[in-house]
Amino acid sequence: MRQVEDPELGMDIVDLGLLYEVEVTGPRVKILYSLTSMGCPAGPMIEQDIRAVAESIDGVEGVETELTFDPPWTPDRMSEDAKFILGIG
Repeated sequence: MRQVEDPELGMDIVDLGLLYEVEVTGPRVKILYSLTSMGCPAGPMIEQDIRAVAESIDGVEGVETELTFDPPWTPDRMSEDAKFILGIG
């Protein structure tokens, strides 16, 4: 999922802390993720990229994505590297 980037911030969703959970059950993958805000205009593109990356993995036959805001994303979820690059904390 590090290939999936938030185009507004120019960082991947893993370092941004937007990837909450990946559940693999046989050939099916369920991905729980969030966005930096409910009104994020890049939301549809991020979801499409998550799906495309997961579907490109050998053996994956089905992908389910779920957007959640529970718990709400905060900059505390970001990696230390992402915080440093963005000048946070």
